[in-house]
Amino acid sequence: MRISLSEPAADDAALLQAFQAGLIKRDLAPATVRVYLHDLKLFRDWLAWIYESPTVSLAQAGTADLASFRQHLLHEKAQRATTINRRLQSLRLFYRWLTQHRGAAENPAEHLRYLREGRQQQPAALNRSEVLALLQAAAASPHGLAKRNLALVQLMLQTGLRVGEVAALRREDIQLGVRAGSVRVRAGKGLKGRQLPLNATARRALQRYRETLLEARPQTPFFLSKRQTPLSIRAIQNVMAELVRHAGITRIPVSAHTLRHSFAVNYLKSNPGKLIELAGLLGHESLDTTAIYARPSSDDLADDLERSPLNVLGE
Repeated sequence: MRISLSEPAADDAALLQAFQAGLIKRDLAPATVRVYLHDLKLFRDWLAWIYESPTVSLAQAGTADLASFRQHLLHEKAQRATTINRRLQSLRLFYRWLTQHRGAAENPAEHLRYLREGRQQQPAALNRSEVLALLQAAAASPHGLAKRNLALVQLMLQTGLRVGEVAALRREDIQLGVRAGSVRVRAGKGLKGRQLPLNATARRALQRYRETLLEARPQTPFFLSKRQTPLSIRAIQNVMAELVRHAGITRIPVSAHTLRHSFAVNYLKSNPGKLIELAGLLGHESLDTTAIYARPSSDDLADDLERSPLNVLGE
């Protein structure tokens, strides 16, 4: 089927601009909005190529076009099912919006099926020796940055905060006491705030770093560069990359987000079955997102097979 609009179709630039405004109104993260728009522009370019016409509009696409695009991504671009399904989600969202807000008579993506994905394994996490190596690298940081880097690593390992949430922290968001403490995330993913407790390890590292800070207003950013400017997301990612290099961790690719995975994996190992609690700590809206940490890792599966009673050498 092809869509027919009750009003003359606007050009794609205007449609995408209006769609973007609707996404922003829903309080979606800026990065999520960019991904949706990027996927739609990829589909728009594919339409222009397949019809050999730069004037073909998103509003003219039909069910067969969307299905053909899915096959194009799978067979010609050889993209993974996860990537293809994300692009299909962008299309479904856009065409649902088009029917609800722009008078489209039919939704060509209504019955667009996702690809079946293989069962995902648990995200890779740091083991104990790698954590110790990372902490040692942070403690050896030059230019008087050891306490700051230790605080960064410990905060992310002990709370699972996203790197963007860490970059946004202010002095007033960190509450430290002898026996208790907390960190407040004012605007996490989806602009939802939450408050997390800090254990003794995190409190001690944060307190030692805070003692190095000059007196400032509560709204002052908490993590600063050696020039006393706020640490950006990119700067924190660069710090972590440098620490990983000095720590000599090569078993798995490690980024700042790996510390979040490490927190989640180890939380469930210490607190089996507490998915709801972990979802709250991580700021997940859906337990389906959190459940991936309850799945076995490739190392766990390998260890299970090594312990198998059938794992014996024949004569």
